[in-house]
Amino acid sequence: MTTLTLAKALNEGLRRSMEDDPKVLVMGEDVGKLGGVFRVTDGLQKDFGEDRVIDTPLAESGIIGTAIGLALRGYRPVCEIQFDGFVFPAADQIITQLAKMPLRSLGTLKLPVVVRIPCGGGIGAVEHHSESPEAYFTHTAGLRVVACSNPADAYTMIQDAVRSDDPIIFFEPKRRYWDKADVDLAAPGLPLDRARTVRQGRDVTLVAYGPMVKTCLEAAAAAEEDGRSIEVVDLRSLNPLDVDVLTESVTRTGRCVVVHEAPVFTGFGAEIAARVTERCFYSLEAPVLRVGGFSTPYPPSRLEDHYLPDLDRVLDAVDRTFAY
Repeated sequence: MTTLTLAKALNEGLRRSMEDDPKVLVMGEDVGKLGGVFRVTDGLQKDFGEDRVIDTPLAESGIIGTAIGLALRGYRPVCEIQFDGFVFPAADQIITQLAKMPLRSLGTLKLPVVVRIPCGGGIGAVEHHSESPEAYFTHTAGLRVVACSNPADAYTMIQDAVRSDDPIIFFEPKRRYWDKADVDLAAPGLPLDRARTVRQGRDVTLVAYGPMVKTCLEAAAAAEEDGRSIEVVDLRSLNPLDVDVLTESVTRTGRCVVVHEAPVFTGFGAEIAARVTERCFYSLEAPVLRVGGFSTPYPPSRLEDHYLPDLDRVLDAVDRTFAY
């Protein structure tokens, strides 16, 4: 067991992937000499060279377009988008090329490209640096979308993503980069498309992913003092979605609250709520409720504590489920 921050766990996972396969490349803005703005790629260029850890121009569309070409030549590029809001200039390449080309070629072409995106708020940054764009990509057929929430998952999930032949959007919760936990570097992780129940409970299921998993665990611990037993499910994979784990949990608890940082209106939580309602209709004791950001652009840093869901807003939603 080794104690790692989430950022260091990603670094170790990338290092292991590059050691195992010489075709793995890391590319992005400032990923080489600087080691990335969050130091996720720290030391990789020194150890693997400038041909495998590539400092790119400030051109997200060019980064993804180049990665597609490299993948077609047999490489496995791992692209870093420096901040979540910077991915939008690359949306054309991701949506019209990366997601479509495997099916366009009837499966004869593989695009094993991983697009790493630090996501979410909580670091005192402004718009374009604190976005939660997951719904754009879960809605894009042809992409796999995953989100790690802790160091152990970060270490295994990034390796699984790099090994996959599918194009993958890999969300990393930037305000959790410095959270520490013990990581067994020899232990296999869950399959990349599986959800995990991270806390058992009887009364209500909290569903979250990425940065909100820790918030939900804190809410569950607080609710326990009031005699409520809350189960917490970490989705890990958003597309494909592990509906079976959700169904089993909500069928047993009878209540469900979905939590994410993105605005609630047409956020990914709407898909979860719909799936749970379809699967668990006769077991539900209350409607599936959603907790998320407000339908406004991300606010200045002085206001982000009001914008982001916190323990109190999660517990308020839990209370509302018992009002039915």
